[in-house]
Amino acid sequence: MVFLNNEKNGVLPSQYIKELIDRNFMFSNENINEDLIQPASIDLRLGFKAWRVPASFLPGKNSTVEEKLNQIAMHEFSLSNGAVLECGCVYIVKLLEGLNLPKNISGMANPKSSTGRLDVFTRLIVDRTQQFENVPKGYKGSLYLEISPRTFSVVVRTGTRLNQLRFSIGDTSLTDKQMAELQYKHDLIKNNESSELSDKLENGLPLSVDLKGVDGVVGYKAKKHSKLIDCDKVKNYKISSFWEKITIDDLIISEENQNRSLVLSPDAFYILCSKESVSVPENLAAEMRPYDTNIGEFRAHYAGFFDPGFGSPELNANNTKAVLEVRSHDVPFIIEDGQTICRLIYEPMSNIPDKLYGEIKGKNNYQSQGLKLSKHFV
Repeated sequence: MVFLNNEKNGVLPSQYIKELIDRNFMFSNENINEDLIQPASIDLRLGFKAWRVPASFLPGKNSTVEEKLNQIAMHEFSLSNGAVLECGCVYIVKLLEGLNLPKNISGMANPKSSTGRLDVFTRLIVDRTQQFENVPKGYKGSLYLEISPRTFSVVVRTGTRLNQLRFSIGDTSLTDKQMAELQYKHDLIKNNESSELSDKLENGLPLSVDLKGVDGVVGYKAKKHSKLIDCDKVKNYKISSFWEKITIDDLIISEENQNRSLVLSPDAFYILCSKESVSVPENLAAEMRPYDTNIGEFRAHYAGFFDPGFGSPELNANNTKAVLEVRSHDVPFIIEDGQTICRLIYEPMSNIPDKLYGEIKGKNNYQSQGLKLSKHFV
């Protein structure tokens, strides 16, 4: 594997992920088909067994996940014929895939976009770790997923894809200066064709919330106590059965300057949209980072990966917005139109993917998106 020894630092592209699979650095008792591979990540699949647990946990540096489950699991059940994961409960599922990584390759996981937009909270866990989502260099062992539906109870089964994994060689972090140079060169984020940022560039490019809306709709608020959602059924559910539209009439509008604000209710889940459009060049990958508590008592964005080609003008995907998954904590919180709500981190690719987001049939659900719910709704 040439790239293991002399490839530059960066996120591994699709062709390198395929090589990891071919060389058994990523393995499964089930076939790992190419349709699982994204331009800069791979979808992970739920396995055959799940455990209901009383609370979220990490195994710690001296234990495996299985050892912890033997101590705390409340109930074990099969996913082979499908199972309901109830809202408000915490589950652990062993994934179909396992890893036998080379010593210079690490991994980082995130929920898939559709998972985050259903308010299903997921985090990858590996053996002997004190961190969620991180796969250390040279990790050898099983992969597990913590799943906690927050608003809707969901149906999943063996093979359901709720999260995805990126592989990296070396340090992929960029300085604020490097990020500023990329913004200047590529116009990574723009607001009405202007590349001027809404806030200072610090630990990522700032994205702000759009409360102007389109045709009077500025967002969606999830209805509680709705019907089950099958995570594998696409374009199967009516929006009105699960979501309330947030319209201009629901906003606080200042008589003095016409500024628009929205009151976030505690523990309610919202789908909103960024004011800026986002693009990811072919030689970069991006990730939406969770909120900073300094900007308010709410969490923005569960799902984080943006693949090379997302929103790319070269692929006729101009004006592709970022969808924001927002949940307030403890107390009502007011957000204003144009307020910075999260930050976008860009990382270099170790090589350009053989196919970009927008070029792979059936994997472009959110290209050229504006305000958009998950692919399950029509």
